[in-house]
Amino acid sequence: MNLQLLQTKLGHTFGDAGLLQQALTHRSHSSLHNERLEFLGDSILNCAVASILYERYLQIDEGDLSRLRANLVKQQSLYEIAQKLELSQFLRLGEGELKSGGFRRPSILADTLEALLGAIFLDAGFDAAAKVVRSFYIPILDTVDPRTLGKDAKTLLQEFLQSKKISLPLYNVVATHGAAHSQEFEIECLVPKLGIQVYGRGGSRRAGEQAAAKLALEVAEQALQKAPAAARRAKPRAAQLKLAGIATVQGDEPAEKKLANK
Repeated sequence: MNLQLLQTKLGHTFGDAGLLQQALTHRSHSSLHNERLEFLGDSILNCAVASILYERYLQIDEGDLSRLRANLVKQQSLYEIAQKLELSQFLRLGEGELKSGGFRRPSILADTLEALLGAIFLDAGFDAAAKVVRSFYIPILDTVDPRTLGKDAKTLLQEFLQSKKISLPLYNVVATHGAAHSQEFEIECLVPKLGIQVYGRGGSRRAGEQAAAKLALEVAEQALQKAPAAARRAKPRAAQLKLAGIATVQGDEPAEKKLANK
């Protein structure tokens, strides 16, 4: 295990190598594990990210800053950062976790990343930990839109349509599939003024609506880009502009697009 490589990736060399070892140690490996460091690192991460957002987005209010921070520090975001660091190769796991693929588990990787931040804080102070956090997040923030990051598909569709002075979409349950304990909902999303009719599927009504809204937003943006003048006219005939598609999600996770004529 080349811990120097990991320290290079982090941009921090530990004065106390024991802290680095502990941060990488899962509770399945030994009694000296990283859970307390994770607790510490979670608070440091939130504070450092809040500071970055406060400095970077001077015109954004508290509510939107909170939304941005929540999206940036959630498990999936931390997991993606851990993947870029190739953190899985440095984990110290017990035999059971190794056999069950714990080195790939998002929760373990995200927790370990937080533990590393806690260890850096103890090793060299808050500024050193904040510097590492900045190295994680500045490249991400350079590529995202703060106005939309963390907003769900239904909210984005609603805001888009309102900005174009178009009536809000309509959602209808078209069908349910499967047994009662594992039902899949098929949801229709209509934007009458644009002649848009799309379908989403998910393990709950909410998930199906989110899937349909994501697809409807994509279709609406394309329709208005191609024919902005037509979008401003009264409701077109369905035969002229009827658009259909279907998207599917599992649970409440973001939809994975699947276009097909219905």
